[in-house]
Amino acid sequence: MFNVDTKLDPVTFEVLKNGFVNLVDQMSEQVLRTCYSFVIYNRDFSSALCDAKGNTIMQGTQDISVHVGTLHLTAKAVIEDFGDDIHPGDVFIVNDPYRGGTHFNDTRIIRPVFYNGQLISFMQVNGHWADMGGSTPGSFDVNAKSHYGEGMRIPPLRIWSKGVYLEDVANLLVSNMRVPEERLGDLRSQAEATKTGERQLIAFIEKYGLDTVLTAFEEVQNYVERLTRARVKELPDGVWETTDYIDMDPELGDGLIPINVKMTIKDDEIFYDLSGSHKYIGCFLNSAFGSSLSAAYAGTKTFFPDIPLNSGFYRAVHVELPEDSVVNAPWPVAVTGFCSGAYEKIMNACFELWSNVMPERALACSFNLEYLLIGGDDKREGYDSYFMWYDWMAGGHGGRSTKDGANATSPVFGVGLSIQPCEGQERLSPVVTTKHEIVTDSGGPGQFRGGCGVEKGGILTEAHDAVMSYCCDRSRSVTWGIFGGLPSTPHGVELQKSGQESEFLGTIFSNVKVGKGDYFTRPSAGGGGLGDPLERDPKAVLEDVIDEYVSIERAEKDYGVVIKEIDREIDLFEIDEEATENARELIRLNRQKWIEEDPETVMEKFRNGEVDLLDLIRRYGIIIDQQTGEYLPKTTAQNREAMKKRSLAYWK
Repeated sequence: MFNVDTKLDPVTFEVLKNGFVNLVDQMSEQVLRTCYSFVIYNRDFSSALCDAKGNTIMQGTQDISVHVGTLHLTAKAVIEDFGDDIHPGDVFIVNDPYRGGTHFNDTRIIRPVFYNGQLISFMQVNGHWADMGGSTPGSFDVNAKSHYGEGMRIPPLRIWSKGVYLEDVANLLVSNMRVPEERLGDLRSQAEATKTGERQLIAFIEKYGLDTVLTAFEEVQNYVERLTRARVKELPDGVWETTDYIDMDPELGDGLIPINVKMTIKDDEIFYDLSGSHKYIGCFLNSAFGSSLSAAYAGTKTFFPDIPLNSGFYRAVHVELPEDSVVNAPWPVAVTGFCSGAYEKIMNACFELWSNVMPERALACSFNLEYLLIGGDDKREGYDSYFMWYDWMAGGHGGRSTKDGANATSPVFGVGLSIQPCEGQERLSPVVTTKHEIVTDSGGPGQFRGGCGVEKGGILTEAHDAVMSYCCDRSRSVTWGIFGGLPSTPHGVELQKSGQESEFLGTIFSNVKVGKGDYFTRPSAGGGGLGDPLERDPKAVLEDVIDEYVSIERAEKDYGVVIKEIDREIDLFEIDEEATENARELIRLNRQKWIEEDPETVMEKFRNGEVDLLDLIRRYGIIIDQQTGEYLPKTTAQNREAMKKRSLAYWK
């Protein structure tokens, strides 16, 4: 988008713009080849090139969305704390979520870059360190009310001073973390990656000149701002509003926790106001300011995929986050679980809002990011060391405007994440994967079905003094559909201790003791459906049954498509046309009534086995506590109200 007011010729501009992307990608490649932790190796890290004021110039091609939207904040925190006391050879470390970071595990290494004595840039690499200390292996303690139980809080801190490595400072930090040698390895890896970026930037300066490169810094941001504003200006002005939910506040019990997002488009700017959101809650699913800001950026950017992301984009997007809320929790309120809590709720709310503005890009709610962590002593022969099994899963993305949602995909939190290979996990820890497969009926029904989730199971081998923790959500605020689509399935972990009955542990728990022979499994949800399920082509439902994405039973219950199995061995099924017509008419006549039916009457049917869990959720909008089977009246009322707006309002 060349403009006569620009200061660079278009060829030089394009070369440097793309060169900056390549520079950041080179930093990322350096991290991949030298990091110590398996978590970072599977791409839970991001890099950025920032200017001398801390503004983001460029991200890489596979960086995590939540990280990128906060990296400029932590660069600015270093500038704010150190001012003129920044020198060539300095390197800083920061993980403070209350100073623009995300959670304590996301540890940023920041290198100022000088040329002929002038500070010109900051190189930054953020990596998720698998443990930051605290009361739980992996530093995910759902019972933590403040950051003191979550691990080390590192404000902007010098870790190299004028080229001298401050070993005592580094040792002080990692001595408070599990597997400190791994933490030191990641520290050195990230620091070396920033040096790679520095070398590449200096090469650009020596080729094009300092003034040209600094002008390119400015022009790249201006280019993105102009492009963003031009695209927004093409859209209609207006106000759109929606609410998504966290499952609950453990201190309050029954009742979803609202995150209200109001979006205003005015001329060439976007305004978000989250003032209707709940006060911060009594567990670690809160989000601090930087994370929520990043969620709004990422939710917006999803609908403008062709626009590069840097600080120029941020100039056109304004976000109001109420203080002391679940979306702007103050120090020292616990925030480590933000990624499974407030963050993705803001993103999915943005998806719904933008789906109304740009229906050609519509996207229903996607599955919730989740982490399962096991830590303890690895007593396998030849090991005898502390281990951290730190896992996240793929799941289903929401149905789209013209096609089904993506199956078994990384979370919207960061689609650059790799799903960890089981073979690597098994080599590094005494946990063997027993299954990893797509879950039938997990995709939310719709004219365009939500993508399917997966189920992963594992068994512990020679693990001693081990504990398990889980960070997730959407066991009650089940992944929802839009424009008439229906919800997906709830999350949660089942644990069967050796010789005992299986037990459902839910979506948030910490420090559950586990040992040799204990078996666990957990499904991820699919995405929500988009459009009325009765408008789905019966042939598409038949294909879903053949592919085992949908069962014969739910094909009839959710889509009103009656399918006969002729020979499963050769995938031979057929649609009963007359029965399908009748089934769809039955659903049309009754589905408005089902959502209003007395919950106690429905619960009696559930207890008698007349209806199942998916019937409760998709037909009746009823939510239960899956650990106790208890009906949740307040949660159900909130869920039904949301379903009326997202689903019933669009049914003919």
